[in-house]
Amino acid sequence: MAKLSLFERRRRRVRSALRARAGGKPRLSVHRTGRHIYAQIIDDAAGRTLAAASTLGAKNGGANVAAAAEVGKAIAEAAKKAGVTTVVFDRGGFLFHGRVKALADAAREGGLEF
Repeated sequence: MAKLSLFERRRRRVRSALRARAGGKPRLSVHRTGRHIYAQIIDDAAGRTLAAASTLGAKNGGANVAAAAEVGKAIAEAAKKAGVTTVVFDRGGFLFHGRVKALADAAREGGLEF
């Protein structure tokens, strides 16, 4: 078995802890790259994405905290349309600061509970 990277080990640890306490709630999954940030609300029981938002269509790009906050607001709006109010936050292997934290805070302000 190949040795896992620190990022992959952290991601697996976060996901397994989420499964233990999710209780059937959808998962707000965040992925961050050098240029963009993506967010999805996933229903793991049904195996489908309920809502999604990203900085791909943003005029100013997505590599800053302000763009991440916009994605947080957008995912909260998309969740309302899909009828989702409560989620569990899946930060993946990313640390909870900077753009990931800005997205989470904006999603909370937009009405999502986690």
